[in-house]
Order: sequence, then structure tokens, then C-alpha cells
Amino acid sequence: SIVMAVTNPEAPTYLRASMIIVPTDTPGFNLVRNIPVMGHEGSDYFSHGEILLQNCRVPVTNLLGPEGQGFVIAQERLGPGRIHHCMRWLGICKRAFDLMCARANKRIISPDGKTLATRQIIQEWVAECAAEIQAARLMTLQAAWKIEHLGQKEARIDVSLIKFYVANVMQKVIDRALQVHGGLGMTDDTILAFFYRHERAARIYDGADEVHKSVVAKRILSSYEGREVR
Repeated sequence: SIVMAVTNPEAPTYLRASMIIVPTDTPGFNLVRNIPVMGHEGSDYFSHGEILLQNCRVPVTNLLGPEGQGFVIAQERLGPGRIHHCMRWLGICKRAFDLMCARANKRIISPDGKTLATRQIIQEWVAECAAEIQAARLMTLQAAWKIEHLGQKEARIDVSLIKFYVANVMQKVIDRALQVHGGLGMTDDTILAFFYRHERAARIYDGADEVHKSVVAKRILSSYEGREVR
């Protein structure tokens, strides 16, 4: 495991923590439990462990990077990491959208053979999802382009924008797809219930929606200070 811990409490706040590799078979490393999330224990990538470290000792060579650079290392991966999240969420959006459209075309709701797809509210959801997914995809591409060509600093607003926007688009697409499936969507007979449970956290990890919205708003507003707009 990689442990981020304070190694110099006297240093400036952003230089106090270091990242250290701690093998799970190290004496004092205790996996207390797998914390249940949204009613399921999870496994592999979706597990959430409670770990107790008691007098763990590892060699100084297990330090990742220089001492005190834990926060810096974490920050360096956040921009590209959020791009990766959005790419994965877009894939989930497409999967949920495909399932929704297929279900709408097949689900017969009247004796004359009409399907859910003939209902205006379903058509509205399909159109809105298509527009939102397209917008989210293009926003993600632009943020990735800025990181690659202009650097992370120039892409800060773009990365924060996609972090909360794409996460919310995904939530809406999954919710609409589940609604179209009715009771079936609540079961594990489709992957929608799994998406609904596990991807709700997208609006929390790597920066909650509210944090990113505040960052975006403050940066935009500060860019207007002293500017005359007519």
C-alpha cells in the first residue's frame, strides 16, 4: 500500500506529508475490515479498506520521491487523474444510454404494440442524454488538449469544469436509463443498479462538486476584476 503521512510536522503545511510504500505483510499493518458501501461490501477495485498501522517500520528507501513531497505528488496526478475519471464516466454514459434506447424500443406498453419509445417524455430523455453526453465528451477532449499542449496550470478551470459536469451528466443518464427499465432497473439483472450504487461517489471523490464549482467561480470572477465590460 502507499501511505501518505506527516513526516515533518514543523514544515510548512504543504511540505509536511510524504508518500511511503508499506508492504501489506509488514508487521503492524492490519486490515481491519472491508467497509460496506451503498449496501455492498465490494471487491477488488470497488473495495474500501479500513487499515490500522501500529508501529510499522519500513526502510527509508520506501519513500516515494523526496521527503515532504507527498502533497506535491498527489496534486500532480489530480489533473490527469480527473481526465481519466471523465473518460471512464463517458463510457458508462454510453453503456447506460445504449441500454435505455434499446429498452425503450422493445418495451411494449399497449395492446396495439406501442413501445416506450413512442412516449414524448422518453424521447425528451433520449435527446437530452445525447446532447449532454456530446457536450461532456467535447469538454473532456478540450481539457485533455490543454493539459497536453499548455500544461496543467492552464487547464485548471477546464479540469474542474469537467469533474463536476461529467459526473452530473453520468448521474442523470444512469437515472433516466434506470427509470426506463422500471423495476428491472432496480435489480442486478442489468448493470444499471451497479452503476447507480458505485458511481454516485463520482460527485465526491477527487473533489466534491461544490469544491470544484467554487474553484471555477472564483477564478472566473477574479479574471473580471478591474475589467471594464460594455
